[in-house]
Amino acid sequence: MTNKNAQKEEYSLLNLLTQIKDNRRKQGQRHPLHILFLITVMAIMQGAKSERAIARFAINNKASLIKELEITRGEVPSRRILAQFIQTLDFNKLQSLFHTWTSKFVNIKKGEWLSIDGKAIRGTITNANNPMQDFMSLVTVFANKKKQALAVGKINTKKENEIPTVRNLIEMLDLQGVTFTLDALHCQTKTTQTIIKTKNNYVIGVKDNQKNLLKQLKKL
Repeated sequence: MTNKNAQKEEYSLLNLLTQIKDNRRKQGQRHPLHILFLITVMAIMQGAKSERAIARFAINNKASLIKELEITRGEVPSRRILAQFIQTLDFNKLQSLFHTWTSKFVNIKKGEWLSIDGKAIRGTITNANNPMQDFMSLVTVFANKKKQALAVGKINTKKENEIPTVRNLIEMLDLQGVTFTLDALHCQTKTTQTIIKTKNNYVIGVKDNQKNLLKQLKKL
């Protein structure tokens, strides 16, 4: 095996997923954790957007999944098992592994533009008209040219703020010479300082949250 192939094997998605600690009780375990991961990932890639849809994907592709994933029990995981797996995921560990994977397979060059944006997870919103929502939001760093997500951060809007999460993602990426685009929420001194410190550039929207700066820009 060549060094290049060995590296691909080391940083393959399957190999990285097996590194996540399985906190489930040994008793009653029907499928290894990496099997649940792979089925979930494949289902989402096929357009599944709910636990029910992921379970349906598993049932509809039962024979192929059992063969290709070498599932010894001869059955695919049920909706209950998949739902429990998704709900108890260690997001921080998964985030770290995802970044490790993308950093090895997505080559970002100097001069490329990366968009950073946060979106609410629809299923976690209970009343869209209530401004005091307690819902989950994902912040994604997206490589425009390659159409690839590089990193993702999770926010509980009642307890956390998107701004420091974005700064952490920028530092975690460990890139130089790229341009980050962000909306007006991130027109913050500390955020721009973080981008400059990491030797990158930025294009950030300006609105009424920075009245003096907006006034100066309008004059220009």
